[in-house]
Amino acid sequence: MTTFPINQATTWVEDFGSPLYVYDASTIERQYHRITDAFDASIDLGIHYACKALNNINVLKLLKSLGAGLDAVSMGEVHLGLRAGFSPEEILFTPNGVGMSEIREAAQLGVQINIDNLETLEEFANEFGNSIPVCVRINPHIMAGGNSKISVGHIDSKFGISIHQVRHLHRIVNNMGLHVHGLHMHTGSDILDIDAFMRGASLLLDLAHDFKELTYIDFGSGFKVGYRPDESTTDIESFGAKMSDRFQDFCLEYGRDLKLIFEPGKFLVSESGIFLTTVNSTKTTPSTVFAQVNSGFNHFPRPMLYDAYHHIENVSNPEGEQRIYTVVGYICETDTFGYDRKIAEVRSGDILAFHNAGAYCSSMASNYNSRVRPAEVMIIDGQAHLIKARETFEDLMVGQIELDTFAQEKTDAQQTLVPSEV
Repeated sequence: MTTFPINQATTWVEDFGSPLYVYDASTIERQYHRITDAFDASIDLGIHYACKALNNINVLKLLKSLGAGLDAVSMGEVHLGLRAGFSPEEILFTPNGVGMSEIREAAQLGVQINIDNLETLEEFANEFGNSIPVCVRINPHIMAGGNSKISVGHIDSKFGISIHQVRHLHRIVNNMGLHVHGLHMHTGSDILDIDAFMRGASLLLDLAHDFKELTYIDFGSGFKVGYRPDESTTDIESFGAKMSDRFQDFCLEYGRDLKLIFEPGKFLVSESGIFLTTVNSTKTTPSTVFAQVNSGFNHFPRPMLYDAYHHIENVSNPEGEQRIYTVVGYICETDTFGYDRKIAEVRSGDILAFHNAGAYCSSMASNYNSRVRPAEVMIIDGQAHLIKARETFEDLMVGQIELDTFAQEKTDAQQTLVPSEV
């Protein structure tokens, strides 16, 4: 869990306003080295950051400087990665449900391409043959992760080519002369059961023997981080040791060493972030006491979208008496951040900190209710740096084209209603 000094949190709000996203660069670096250090040093390991988790270009540049590659799921993310300094071969483009125009653009840019649909794979083969190597995403039909909203490797998932369609996959690859140089799997998020992950890995490694031109195998990610105090997390060190042994055995069986790739997003950035909000008011009802803050699910969507828990603390009154609050936002919808939370006494003007705000918060934020998105700050060597300015009303108008037609029609209509002078 994020451990920012409380006194600094209030200072950041004074300097940059609220609501405010704050990211600690040293935490991201720590998490990156935790996962790289967990694997045997003899393995050719690639960590591709899943930038959908937090797509600020400075976060990408930081991870690039540490040696990471990039997992991109849209052409926007591909271009962002290129802007951040990643070379095309360091970017794996893993879209879902896109048209050939996006895949064609990715091919022209030279990024690695991952396909999860047999029909799309046939289209790719018809257009490119074996001139461009391709990765194939497999769905192992394993339910892994915290819940059905974040598990993507089960039989009802839209992601990946079913493990039961392997025979069809072979027919396309063999008859159309495709050059498959990578196999990919991603089962979901918040995976705590290492054995469940290893079962999926074994399926993919067994399948890999059927493809003789592989250069890498990509197991996605989904490692669990702790959202509640003292919550269990993926034992990445034990997983790394177990996976290292299994992958080394596979490479001996395969006849040569391949690259082992993972695509962590939340694991790298979630704990690095806090979200700071200001309490507008408290409101007592017959059933509860609400703490109403100057934000909503437009800025912090995970609790409403995934029923996600985020630890909330009062950084303005940390020694206050513990009371029970339901923390809510200012959106004209139900936007509850936490029900019946024990928080130090909350007063108007207090700053509440939401922990684990680094992943899937700012990257999923919107302008719903015509609310502007907050600023973002990165802490580097103890110093706060603004890495994204707070939006203004003018940002809300970008791209909108105001027509004069309606204003003229209104004027004409008003004139017809004026009584004639006698």
